[in-house]
Amino acid sequence: MTGTDTRKETEDSGPGGYAAARLRLLTAGARSGPSRRSALAELTDDWLAGLFAAGAQELRGVSLVAVGGYGRGELSPRSDLDLLLLHDGGDPKAVAALADRLWYPVWDLGIDLDHSVRTLAEARRTAGEDLKVQLGLLDARHLAGDLGLTAALRTAVLADWRNQAPKRLPHLQELCAERAARHGELRYLLEPDLKEARGGLRDATALRAVAASWLADAPREGLDEARRRLLDVRDALHLTTGRATDRLALQDQDQVAAELGLLDADTLLRQVYEAARVIAYAGDVTWREVGRVLRSRAVRPRLRAMLGGGGKPVAERSPLAEGVVEQDGEVVLARTARPDRDPVLPLRAAAAAAQAGLPLSPHAVRRMAAAARPLPTPWPAEAREQLVTLLGSGAPTVEVWEALEAEGLVTRLLPDWERVRCRPQRNAVHVWTVDRHLIETAVRASAFTRRVSRPDLLLVAALLHDIGKGWPGDHCVAGEIIAQDVAARIGFDRADVAVVATLVRHHLLLVETATRRDLEDPATVRLVAEAVGTQSTLELLHALTEADALATGPAAWSSWRAFLVADLVRRVSAVLAGDAPEEPRAAEPTAEQERLGLESAATGGPVLALRAQPRPAADEPSGTPEPLGVELLVAVPDQPGVLPAVAGVLAVHRLTVRTAELRALDLPEGVEGTVLLLNWRVAAEYGSLPQAARLRADLVRALDGSLDVAGRLAERDAAYPRRRGVVPPPPRVTVHPAASRLATVIEVRAQDAPGLLFRIGRALEKAGVRVRSAHVSTLGSNAVDAFYVTTPAGTPLPGEEAASVARALEEALRG
Repeated sequence: MTGTDTRKETEDSGPGGYAAARLRLLTAGARSGPSRRSALAELTDDWLAGLFAAGAQELRGVSLVAVGGYGRGELSPRSDLDLLLLHDGGDPKAVAALADRLWYPVWDLGIDLDHSVRTLAEARRTAGEDLKVQLGLLDARHLAGDLGLTAALRTAVLADWRNQAPKRLPHLQELCAERAARHGELRYLLEPDLKEARGGLRDATALRAVAASWLADAPREGLDEARRRLLDVRDALHLTTGRATDRLALQDQDQVAAELGLLDADTLLRQVYEAARVIAYAGDVTWREVGRVLRSRAVRPRLRAMLGGGGKPVAERSPLAEGVVEQDGEVVLARTARPDRDPVLPLRAAAAAAQAGLPLSPHAVRRMAAAARPLPTPWPAEAREQLVTLLGSGAPTVEVWEALEAEGLVTRLLPDWERVRCRPQRNAVHVWTVDRHLIETAVRASAFTRRVSRPDLLLVAALLHDIGKGWPGDHCVAGEIIAQDVAARIGFDRADVAVVATLVRHHLLLVETATRRDLEDPATVRLVAEAVGTQSTLELLHALTEADALATGPAAWSSWRAFLVADLVRRVSAVLAGDAPEEPRAAEPTAEQERLGLESAATGGPVLALRAQPRPAADEPSGTPEPLGVELLVAVPDQPGVLPAVAGVLAVHRLTVRTAELRALDLPEGVEGTVLLLNWRVAAEYGSLPQAARLRADLVRALDGSLDVAGRLAERDAAYPRRRGVVPPPPRVTVHPAASRLATVIEVRAQDAPGLLFRIGRALEKAGVRVRSAHVSTLGSNAVDAFYVTTPAGTPLPGEEAASVARALEEALRG
């Protein structure tokens, strides 16, 4: 359908014709893009102009003006219409009647409408009082009526904006910062708000307003394309959901990707992140320039007075490094700098900026990107040292690195970076994209450089530890190969390359072993010692483990995990020093354990005690012991179903299990029966711990069958919040035959949910195996639990029996 045909149908058929033409335009099969948005805006313009002409008739001194997004012609399928009916103060009844003739047809079609009726003076006054109104009027576009009145509005609003810019731009910057604090960073969110999050469409509009002030301007490179991409995604989102939404929810991402002709949801998110990164960086540069201009305006009168009313002040330039100087709060290139002859200059300038805590001038970065020669392979020593200095500079590294990325310098220095750039991580534990996580890890690692002998290897390993996530398969295995290549390319010798590769290959080894394996088992410690190899590598791996976890997100690290990792490192260090790991011996019961066992044997029922476990003061940086959880001791006569009963009662009381150990308690001679001792560490999911008496009462009922634990947990499971359309991956159960000589290690990976440990315990009980200990780890919505199981006689399971138990457990969890 041509534009002429569309206008004719709209004029002939009124609102019904417009609705039909609009629907035909949106379902014609054309991809989201500027041409469809322009066509939709043009169609809407013609319809509203027709309504205006029919309602205005002989009325003069009135015009219909599109403002905001509609004024820019950015109509998405479910966008609202921002309209201003501007008049010269004539007949108020006639103007009100015209407004009704305009607004009601829009409402009748179910289109959201943001409307106002004002004189020119009222519009200017309202804009002066409300910054958001003024921003909308900056995009005013004439639709119908008195063109001179609309032109007068545009002229007056722009003049007011430019005159008031020194006062209003700081307010606009505050609004942008507040919005970013509420909605987060678009370039890192798994469910981003395309409009409100930092780097989104609102920020792009703010940059247009800054440019209109003539006070400063945003970097133009890629900005229009980034804005267009976000608008395209919003168009597809509106069509996919049928709603006026700007939030790109997980359940909609595959459909939106398909609507845009993209491979998958990850490709979609990566494009969104790239666009948001361009807009966010442009915002940083622009607001910095606004601040510089406003400061210079404030200082200039004083300087003129000091200079006696004459002369022109010259900005001071302070040297920072060879070819690099500071000028007016930014790091710029010296006049004598030659990027075309100095291949180390980009790294030297970046390191100097990060060390000084100053931003890199975008003009300097652009100049280096255009002229800098590639570094030779291997890099000269200075280049490697400057990279290490940049990575070790702490928090300022992030802003400097982003400036290098904005002009493509990072991928020019490290080509493998391209595969992880803007790559999303579909794991709620991670708060950053892969590339930002790597930089955050280096920032965290910079705080640990005083506790390792080779801080350069620690920082480079931090930068590369997840570099394999850009490749298929296990990212640790792929990352080891890439890290070897990168470390050699940047000039490390063969021994150092091997250390960096080992750190990348095993960067998850310590935390996974500490939280999922029995540290009392000699096999556990030996396996880690063999993988690490040396004391110095262990030292580096310990620091990298903590930096990685801290850079992942708040759910990835805790005092409990830190305590377990430190305990593992201590044990491995002893083995690497030549000491053999002690063989586990049956622990002598403590006085309290023996008391509980005797009481249980005497009463024939469970007896329990709760006791907080403080962290040793020597390990606490602040000197204040921090609880590592609560120790729960349960003594109960040996009988079937003990493990699922205890696990179920704890789940009912919203207690999270961290570790669990179950063994028979040796009782004094003359005491009949067998008593099981369960030594567990737990933490309250919400609030304070329940009373021990309540736990005991429910445990008694669970053991005698009068408490329907499964039913109670099913009720909670039904109320457990789930995302619409999001299906978690199926559980996976794996046998690790070499992990222990004393038991068979069965690892369960599943979606975390109330009562998961209860269901696992019930399945293991049904399989007829004995649980020696359990090591529970939860990362976000994923549980990774390891169970050390034996035959009833206390020996490891034969291979086929272990595989059979694993299959049965997986089947039970799937059900």
